[in-house]
Amino acid sequence: MRRILTGPVLAVAAVLTLTTSASAQGTPATSATAVFAGGCFWGVEGVFEHVKGVLSATAGYAGGSVPSPSYEQVSTGATGHAESVRVTYDASQVTYDQLLGVFFAVVQDPTQRNRQGPDVGTQYRSIVFYGDSLQRRLAEAYVADLTARKVYSAPIVTEIVPLETFYPAEAYHQHYMARHPHALYIVYNDAPKVKHLQRDFPELYREPPKE
Repeated sequence: MRRILTGPVLAVAAVLTLTTSASAQGTPATSATAVFAGGCFWGVEGVFEHVKGVLSATAGYAGGSVPSPSYEQVSTGATGHAESVRVTYDASQVTYDQLLGVFFAVVQDPTQRNRQGPDVGTQYRSIVFYGDSLQRRLAEAYVADLTARKVYSAPIVTEIVPLETFYPAEAYHQHYMARHPHALYIVYNDAPKVKHLQRDFPELYREPPKE
């Protein structure tokens, strides 16, 4: 898959998603949040943990109708949730537009409907959850640009929808790739995505901080 180029106008506009104050824990005043879904959240989280400027990535569930769902409930496909990842990042180091680039080029195949790799079901659908009107415009413009340039041979099916509630997943799902780098699922499905990030986005790649 070809590397996706981003426009300077979108990159500059993405900086406007900054929060206005720092948290008590020392989070930069330029911190912002993005939420993505694109297959099993282990890989989505693992890739974003390798992106410079990302402060944290949290596996969870979004887009459904059942409050505080469990992994078992979401796995049935009946709750409407998608396995998702909340990315908190320093927008002075990485822009929302760049995160979109990683999401579309590395994290998942946006032409696959309700599946990614070996995982099949609505809980694995491709979604950009926007937190405000700016994120919505940036995501829509990004998809329109990919479509106009015919980056993919098939139509993009990624949903762009408002984020209502994000529910963090169970503790054993958090930082799964970092904690289980030799698990067969990670080796075959997710580790290649990290290599892809390192190869095609060297300016954004980093080794994640140790826990």
